[in-house]
Amino acid sequence: MADKRDDARSKARLTSTSRRKGLRRRFLLFGATAGCMVLIGVASAAWLGSKATEINSELTSATHLIPSLKEELANDNAAGAEATVDELRAHTSAAKQAADDPLWTLASTIPGLGANFIAVAEVARSADDVSNLGLAPLVKVYSSLNWETLLPGSSGTDLRPLEAASPHISAAAHTVRLSADRLSQIDTTNLVRQVADPLTSARDQLQGLTGALDAAANASSIAPGMLGAQAPRNYLLIVQNNAESRASGGIPGALAVLTLDNGKLTLGTQSSAVDVGVMAPTIPVDPEQQQIYSARVGKFMQDVNLTPDFPTAARTAQAMWEKKYGQRVDGVVSIDPVALGHILDAIGPVKITHPELIALAGHELPTELSGKNIVKVLLSDVYAKIPNPKLQDAYFAGVAQETFAALSNGKGEAKGLLKGLTKGVEEGRVLVWSGLPMEQSVIGLYPLSGSITGPSVDPAQFGVYFNDDTGAKMDYYVKRTVQLIKACAKDGYEQTTVRVTSTNTAPSDAASSLPAYVTGGGAFGVAPGSVHTNVMVYGPSQATVQSAAVNGKKSSFAAQRHSNRPVGTLMVKLAPGESTTVDFAFGKIVQHAEPNLVVTPTVQDVKDVILPAEIPECGEQP
Repeated sequence: MADKRDDARSKARLTSTSRRKGLRRRFLLFGATAGCMVLIGVASAAWLGSKATEINSELTSATHLIPSLKEELANDNAAGAEATVDELRAHTSAAKQAADDPLWTLASTIPGLGANFIAVAEVARSADDVSNLGLAPLVKVYSSLNWETLLPGSSGTDLRPLEAASPHISAAAHTVRLSADRLSQIDTTNLVRQVADPLTSARDQLQGLTGALDAAANASSIAPGMLGAQAPRNYLLIVQNNAESRASGGIPGALAVLTLDNGKLTLGTQSSAVDVGVMAPTIPVDPEQQQIYSARVGKFMQDVNLTPDFPTAARTAQAMWEKKYGQRVDGVVSIDPVALGHILDAIGPVKITHPELIALAGHELPTELSGKNIVKVLLSDVYAKIPNPKLQDAYFAGVAQETFAALSNGKGEAKGLLKGLTKGVEEGRVLVWSGLPMEQSVIGLYPLSGSITGPSVDPAQFGVYFNDDTGAKMDYYVKRTVQLIKACAKDGYEQTTVRVTSTNTAPSDAASSLPAYVTGGGAFGVAPGSVHTNVMVYGPSQATVQSAAVNGKKSSFAAQRHSNRPVGTLMVKLAPGESTTVDFAFGKIVQHAEPNLVVTPTVQDVKDVILPAEIPECGEQP
């Protein structure tokens, strides 16, 4: 029995020793494994850190090339632009390759942190798509186009390169739009700041590029047809006279038919708004606008643009021209003397060579017009030197003819001309309407259309428009400023006051020192030298115009609606030297975007008219 007990004790000791050795082995194995895992983790972190550094470095290098690319394109350096794009593609490709690393992809699955790896990878892939599928084909297309020969001229233009480029521009725009959409779907709420900030920046840049490329794609799709690539196009050219304000700029004065045949530009029949006469019966205008602006919109060519909605004015002008002359034009183009000045800044001075114009001007008006003197000559001097209204219109028409003749003869360079026209469009001085629904649907996407409703109008847009009620040319002397003054939201709705200040800068003796044709001579019940103006202020869709004040005192006004936008109207009367401030208060504004402002283009530079908005600091709304 004793021996058996000794054997049992011995076996127990052996078993215990074996167990301790097994535990030590397992512990060592676990420790080794854990150590390996730590080493792998450290190595992985280091690897991911190196990849993050590589992605950041490559994308930063790509970003730094953008200014050079812009400069090369601006200077027509096609070879330099292509080389820069190749370099840019190399950087974005390297960034994308780093983001496609298997370990980076695995890190994207880590709870909490994975979203940051996903976001960085999407930025890298989007940058590579934009450089390869967007910028590269665009630069290739750009270098294939001869911009000097694309502009209308007397000998015509080969529009085939532009037609061939259109699909490539559209494809590039589509690629960039898809990339922008991908980035916009990433929720930045839980991303670390080092990832969220660059993502937001990339998203904003892509959105801006998307808008520009969409515009280029749309322009390339309709421009050849509008320039007469398939068949000649006839457009009614309206020169608006800002000395007598109308909502879209000024009273229509000189008229002409502008013909484009495969890029060849010619000026055909010329007339004036007065010569078109009275429409009987009137041209139909929708009841809403007729109630605000009266039946005069459809009765007189001089009043088609009492409405600020240029498509309405253009359709009406088209119908009037056809009724008077039996010619149906394909569209309408409007321009004012300030925009003509922008064109002359680009093409250089235009000499007055037509014998009739020289005879009209005599020795009183300059024989050379430039961007520096054309506004004063056409909107002031001509009335002092040529007292006969019909001869004034003839002079206007002649100047337009001389300017477009210089254009058709290829005077000036393309980029300067495009810059001048672009400035005119941005200021609302150049407006275009097409009678073809497909083309107009594209034009209607942009401010060039002069629409007061639709996709070209920002959601929180306000509009301030002026219609002369003096029956004269006194708006040359009226200086205006317009400002938005926001208040803190109330009951979930935005509130904004639109402030319009007008000053009559005419001399105190205007009644005697200015021509009767300029002052009106009291013909319409307005004292010579004084100015009467109907001020119309539009608010955003669905909002309400709640009150109006003149010089701080509550005033009565007309409250109406145009395409679901509230419209407040009142008349401002100014004696020489007098200044008046009108405030329109708008409420129930459902749009929470920052508001923007559109105004009637006047003699003044638009940037001098629109003052910076006043925006209060508001706490959190309950």
